[in-house]
Amino acid sequence: MSLSKNPAFNLKVVLQETNIAADTLRAWERRYGLPMPQRTAGGHRLYSQYDIETIKWLMARQAEGLSISRAVDLWNEHHASGVDPLAGFTPSSLSAVQMIPAMYISPDTNLTALRAQWIAACLNFSETNAEQVLNQAFSIFPVEAVCMDVLQKGMAEIGALWYENNASVQQEHFASGLAMRRLDALLSASPAPTRNQTVLIGCPPNEWHTFTPLLLSLLLRRRGLNVIYLGANVPAEQFKETVSAVHANLTILVAQTLISAAALQATALNLVNQNTPVGFGGRIFNILPNLIHQIPGDYLGGTLEASLEKVEKLLKTKNNVNAYHAASPQHLAAHQAFVSKRTHIESTIKQLAEPFGINAENLNTGIQFLGDNITAALQLGDMEHVTDEMEWLKVLLQSYERPPQELTYFMETYSQAVDQHINGQGEPIKAWLRAQASRLA
Repeated sequence: MSLSKNPAFNLKVVLQETNIAADTLRAWERRYGLPMPQRTAGGHRLYSQYDIETIKWLMARQAEGLSISRAVDLWNEHHASGVDPLAGFTPSSLSAVQMIPAMYISPDTNLTALRAQWIAACLNFSETNAEQVLNQAFSIFPVEAVCMDVLQKGMAEIGALWYENNASVQQEHFASGLAMRRLDALLSASPAPTRNQTVLIGCPPNEWHTFTPLLLSLLLRRRGLNVIYLGANVPAEQFKETVSAVHANLTILVAQTLISAAALQATALNLVNQNTPVGFGGRIFNILPNLIHQIPGDYLGGTLEASLEKVEKLLKTKNNVNAYHAASPQHLAAHQAFVSKRTHIESTIKQLAEPFGINAENLNTGIQFLGDNITAALQLGDMEHVTDEMEWLKVLLQSYERPPQELTYFMETYSQAVDQHINGQGEPIKAWLRAQASRLA
């Protein structure tokens, strides 16, 4: 049965029937021309049954994960091919969305305000409100703007709250889960590639934070590139295999921590030795800019915007492997000695620390964390890389309400254990530990 296109319903009826926010509907009409209501002599909107079903169709596509701009493109593609998008459409598929109460958006709503609303909803564990905020944001602003200004910056703010012990790990994980699900849905709904270049994106071994590489994959896919996203903790050999299998024009590696930066270095070296172009980035390179020069490959920049432009540039230029600063023989010798004796060093630390009464859980966490970072810093050739990462241990102690001198005892004990087991080759480690203990004291 065909739907009536006779303008018979006012705005109030449409809002009740579809449960869309009035400002969202006006934004769609203004930006996308959908729907196109007629006007009374007094200038009031009048909608047809076809208009109402059009709104429901667009909302259903949003519920499936499409952005409003992509849903409109899909609508127009159907029309261009002579197919009515509403043919066979059953509004009942929208029932889950219609149960979400509409939220009011003031005319001056901006991305900053929407980000604040989304963060508040996440901190309150309100999935319904968080999803509604995102639906409204995507209905008004471009996908790229919402992803970067609401999701990326929102996750950064929540991460800062957690780091300052003002948000729980449960809140951070809840927000991350919502953000990742939305990015996954948007990536799945992205149009097919229109360019014949392939970009491979993933995290090196020991890197489990996938928000940034997933977002970069989405943004590059929306630029028409064939993007293959490999996810977290990918072994170096698997990168090599996939590069060969898909004939990748560029491989992008992302690291957030010092530990995964060391794995990224090894992976990148493996790839560039096969003449595979490599781009890299991530949080750790913003914190430690000098680290950039210790990675073979091209640094993509400190922001997503910079990374997107750098990728475009790399795809247009010939592959020139950037020179990088390898670790000194002294650091490599210390690395080999530390790795071979690490088990003995950590056992000695536990024995030496016992008289200080340090909490066993904190001690084990600190030993594992510091040992992993020392190993990475020695491989990368600079023990000072660990200094900024030490702030995390201080925050950990504060969150458990432990005395500050506990960390000083820990560092001094660690230095003694290193001296005992690798006295001849552990100077880079000992010098750094002494400096840290002195600063803490």
